[in-house]
Amino acid sequence: MPYWNLYLQDQGFNYQEIGILSSIAIITRFFAPFIWGWIADKSGKRMLLVRVATWMEACIWFAIFIIPNSFQSVALLMLIFSFFQNAILAQFEGVTLFWLGEKRAELYGKVRKWGSVGFIVGVFAIGALLEVIPISMLPILLLSVSFLAFLWSFSIKEPEHAPSSQKKLEPLLPILKKPMIAVFFTIEFILLFSQAPFYSFYSNFLKEIGFSTTQIGSLWATGVIAEIVMFAIAQKVFFTRFSWRSLVIICLLLTSLRWFLVGMLEANFIGQLLAQCLHAFSFGLFHLIAMKVIFQNFSAEQQGRGQALYSTMWGLGVASGSLLAGHYWQIFSGSRIFLCASIVVLLGLMLVIWLPNQVETTA
Repeated sequence: MPYWNLYLQDQGFNYQEIGILSSIAIITRFFAPFIWGWIADKSGKRMLLVRVATWMEACIWFAIFIIPNSFQSVALLMLIFSFFQNAILAQFEGVTLFWLGEKRAELYGKVRKWGSVGFIVGVFAIGALLEVIPISMLPILLLSVSFLAFLWSFSIKEPEHAPSSQKKLEPLLPILKKPMIAVFFTIEFILLFSQAPFYSFYSNFLKEIGFSTTQIGSLWATGVIAEIVMFAIAQKVFFTRFSWRSLVIICLLLTSLRWFLVGMLEANFIGQLLAQCLHAFSFGLFHLIAMKVIFQNFSAEQQGRGQALYSTMWGLGVASGSLLAGHYWQIFSGSRIFLCASIVVLLGLMLVIWLPNQVETTA
């Protein structure tokens, strides 16, 4: 997906259209996660949802060769794709945490790193392929990956200790009224709002200033390598020594530094490399905190909807940020947009006082 917006640009879409398409691809996170979370908690069939979703993704990438290459057609496909993608992201997190059980604090990061490894293999392999084949072939590669994921999903069973189907769902409102929960998800929104230019336009930004697709792939991969390192060390290095409040402050400050470096050192490959290393905190550490928050504050019967709420705030932040970034990209330039993102993310510091200031060591 780091190359998707390059594909759209190759197909003749301008930055404003790409910004809208990027937000459409994310906008289903406003409602889709809760639909899938409700179905998952109600049915208890989380892996079935993952299989249905991966199959539908493969169908979407096949359909792109059949439909007219118009803005409306691509927008519709991205809407359907992201609706089913939401079934995979949130529910597979829940499946993983249920399977790990009491060992989730120790093992979650070790399992989660394999998604990162897959991402690294993907960006390097596809980046290298796009040096020798036209980027118009990208949907074929995405079709292949989606179909492989569908086949592989049959090797994973439903978690043995996850709640089965529920006739009456436990309400979420009492949990959402807790100040710590409300504040945490608000901070997530601010953090993801600042990351929207990165997720939607970083590849285009790098291409504009002369980086090759191989270099672009290596920069994306560097961020994910940093994320893997964080998954490996976070429990021992961070969670046993710092409170959630301190860790969130670290994430916000280093994310601000990251966007500052991207904007100021735009044509400097080493500078971009350094900025990508901070992905360990912008995503890796914050994601681990979020998983702990959800598993500690939402009951087993609420996990599907708890994960869905996390995905929804991700969608709200990135979609709204993508719309703004796309609208102002050619007015202010990419480097200035990233400098604005560096300032915006610091707004989250005003809310951290409501987060717990004690050391959290449980999963």
